[in-house]
Amino acid sequence: MLVDQRSGARKIVRAKAVVAMDGLPPQQGRTIDLSSTGVSLTFDHKLAVGHMGQVTFELFVDGRGQLVSSRSKVNYCIFSGDQFKIGFTFVNPDAATMAIVNKFVR
Repeated sequence: MLVDQRSGARKIVRAKAVVAMDGLPPQQGRTIDLSSTGVSLTFDHKLAVGHMGQVTFELFVDGRGQLVSSRSKVNYCIFSGDQFKIGFTFVNPDAATMAIVNKFVR
């Protein structure tokens, strides 16, 4: 049985995401939840743990849509139903991105 090893507060967020992994064309996914250190999403394709890429999605903060885009690393990839559930860890996100994410998670 798998044990959830994530730490920190997570907030459910359902939005379209664009995932552009290194060496692959951009593809769409859907966010599941978000923390200050990463995001999980559903995706049609399996990704290898450790694979790097850019994850982009929109958050609504203070009634306005804010685009979040960060270099990210695959932390886990689990087949669930007919899609893969993939956890990404943000890698060196810029201050503006972190401000948006932290404001949303609070």
